[in-house]
Order: sequence, then C-alpha cells, then structure tokens
Amino acid sequence: MFLRSVDFRARSGVAVIQIAAGTYKENDLFSGDQQAMILNSDDLGKMERRYRAAFVNSLSGFKAANLVGTRDPDGNCNLAIMSSAVHLGSHPPLLALVLRPDDAGQHTLANILDSGVYSLNHVGEAFFKAAHQTAARYPRGTSEFGEVGLTPLFEAGFQAPFVAESAIRIGLELREHHKLAINGTNLVIGEIVLVDLPGDSIEEDGSVDIASAGTITLSGLDSYHRVQGLGRQPYAKPGASG
Repeated sequence: MFLRSVDFRARSGVAVIQIAAGTYKENDLFSGDQQAMILNSDDLGKMERRYRAAFVNSLSGFKAANLVGTRDPDGNCNLAIMSSAVHLGSHPPLLALVLRPDDAGQHTLANILDSGVYSLNHVGEAFFKAAHQTAARYPRGTSEFGEVGLTPLFEAGFQAPFVAESAIRIGLELREHHKLAINGTNLVIGEIVLVDLPGDSIEEDGSVDIASAGTITLSGLDSYHRVQGLGRQPYAKPGASG
C-alpha cells in the first residue's frame, strides 16, 4: 500500500508538492528506489490553477502539434497553435478540434464560425519556437504570421491561410460545432477537403510517414519533442503474439 501526504501550496507562483512517506513492495509495478504518487480528485482540486493546468495537460501523453490558420471578415490572417486535433473518421474524412471557451480572448473560433473554413498545419522542428509564440494574445486584427515570422500560403479556391513552412497542410470545412456544457469548451468538427504533403511520405497502404515529413509532437502546454518511429506492426488478430 502506498501512503502519501500531498501539500499543494503556491510559493512565488510555483506550486510545491510534498510527499510525506511512501512504501511499496519490490515486486510491485515500481522497482528500486522509485517513488510513486497517487493523487485523487481532492488532491487535484487543491492544486494552484496554473499548476493544475500544466499537470492535467500532460496526462494524455504526446499530442499532435498543429497551427490552425483562419481569416477574419476583414481579411486579416490568424494563426494559433493547438494540440487538440482528433481523428473522428475516414468516411467522410473528419477531424475534430477542442477550443477554449468563447470568453478566452481567442479569435480562431469566431473566424471558423464566420468563414466555415480553416487549415491545420503540422509543426516542424525548424519553426517550433515561432509556432509556440502564436499562443500569445495579440489584438484582434493583428496577424500572428507577421508577428512570429511565418509565411501565409493560399491554395486556389480555399479561403483560409496555410503555413508555407509546414510540410503537411490540411484544409477543412466546418461541419459541426458543439459547446460543451461541462466546461464551456467548443468542439469543432471539420471535413478534410484539401491535403498538401510530400508525395514520398505516403506509404503503399496509404499511411503517411509523418516522421519523414519532419513533424514534431507536443506534451503538456509547452514541451516539444522529435519523433522517432519504432516500427509498424501487422493488423492485430486474436492468437497473434505481441
């Protein structure tokens, strides 16, 4: 059994965790001198707000790092980094995004709802710092492209801007928008209508080798990582060994 006491206190804006004691058996999940922490909902509730946001955002693991490109009614280009893109299905080809509540001061959602189109652009190692800077709250009408030094790119017949520096660029049309009652966030579902990517990244079975395209990944709110493939596995069937 693991016994622990956790104290979440803000010191100079940083939450401090104190572990009073911990015991475990040698044949448990942990070995050697590793220490484990078991946190419950009460512990999470005691965390300082920003500390809890960083902690919870890290728990889902590595996430896709994408720049979302939109344009407002005046033609100003907007760019925002997001890590909430989720595959919903291939027939039709759908991707979902979870966006902050309407009052979060972000312009991406308003632009998507107004224009009905937006782009997803994979973040690459060469420009991840610029991509991260798009999270800053620039005034409405200010283009993050110009502020961070990235280049807007337009494809014929598509109104939202792409990122020229991105190797994999995806154009989407809005299909559904749902406001989640539990926390006020917005679920945006888009259908893929355009894909621009390196031809040699597409494998024989249709899979896209995103590592060869230079795509990087994101954990938590601000940690960026290179991608290294471990190998592909055959279609899983009962009785096959792992």
